[in-house]
Amino acid sequence: MFQRVILIVLDGVGIGALPDASIYGDQNAATLQHVAERVGGLQLPCLEKLGLGCIAPVAGLKCHPAPLAGWGKMSELSPGKDSVTGHWEIAGVILDQPFATFPEGFPQEIITAFKAETGLVPLGNLAVSGTEILRLLGEEHLRTGRPIVYTSSDSVFQIAAHEKIISRKELYRICRQAEKILQPYNVCRVIARPFEGACRDDFYRTDGRHDFPVKPPETTLLEELSNADVTTCGVGKIYDLFAGVGIKLSYPTRNNFEGMAMTLSSLKKIKQGLVMTNLVDFDMLYGHRRDAEGFAEALMEFDRWLPDLLETMAADDLLIMTADHGCDPTTPGTDHTREYVPLLVYSASLGAPVSLGMRRTFADVGATVAQNFAVQSAHGQSFLPDLQACVGTRD
Repeated sequence: MFQRVILIVLDGVGIGALPDASIYGDQNAATLQHVAERVGGLQLPCLEKLGLGCIAPVAGLKCHPAPLAGWGKMSELSPGKDSVTGHWEIAGVILDQPFATFPEGFPQEIITAFKAETGLVPLGNLAVSGTEILRLLGEEHLRTGRPIVYTSSDSVFQIAAHEKIISRKELYRICRQAEKILQPYNVCRVIARPFEGACRDDFYRTDGRHDFPVKPPETTLLEELSNADVTTCGVGKIYDLFAGVGIKLSYPTRNNFEGMAMTLSSLKKIKQGLVMTNLVDFDMLYGHRRDAEGFAEALMEFDRWLPDLLETMAADDLLIMTADHGCDPTTPGTDHTREYVPLLVYSASLGAPVSLGMRRTFADVGATVAQNFAVQSAHGQSFLPDLQACVGTRD
């Protein structure tokens, strides 16, 4: 039905706590609503026309009487609230157990194995934010040359090193060694965190971050499409999140601005297939750093760019916008939050407004894209028939 599908994941833009959010301490989370309240209302005219205000009450947004897009929200079936789990479920893989986390730091057996494999004695082994760990141990790292190992509330083994002490190439090699050690421990990702600066008040993380995730345990939408010779293009950290599996073209980006620009650029090269984009700033720069005002500005920046994308799209293109989890900057802590995610689905060929309702799983997106390109989907219920029913019926 559609020649190209543009799937944009607004990283961390949740829209209200899931029924099981209390298990994660997130019962009061509502990322989009709380950001809007904090800034006195959001001004997102393009998203409002598409129907964002119809999904849930959000300060500053009205429910448009005739939205241009299909609208709804989705639940997450997989346990957890991390980016890998969310993206995998969007692509049709539902986990039955969460990745392991280490709120007290990694067990000594992992650290001992790390020393033996790398010949390095790490600093840290704490569960702490990435900016705080540099303040705590960055100067000691400069004096000793020892890499900093830390984790967070996510299932991550992070290794920080100053670029003048340990080069990016060497840091990536150390991360690959850590990958092998962690295979039996159900850890989702090893992350290289290079930084620069001269002292604790001057340290900053560079753009050399690189993720080393485990591979999906089942066949993803991306693999199914690739095996069927349908072009798959990942923009932003999509390649990392899927360990490169099923992705034919990859365009890494450093921020939302580059992600949006590369999405438009990729459409000039791809005539048929899937473009999957992750826009990371909402989560990385604003959610984790509890910056609601910056979060709001990033949303408005995206909204200002969105008309350019809509004008670029052909009548037989489909745009799907959603998220992978919440990251409410107004709730305690700096963790992701267990939330519903918004769903907006637009094509110039769609006629009458269509409510896509409450979706049982993120995998409904993968099932829809799979049906469109006539490939298999193990999980999820396609909403393609809902879109087909309203093609060309708008006055």
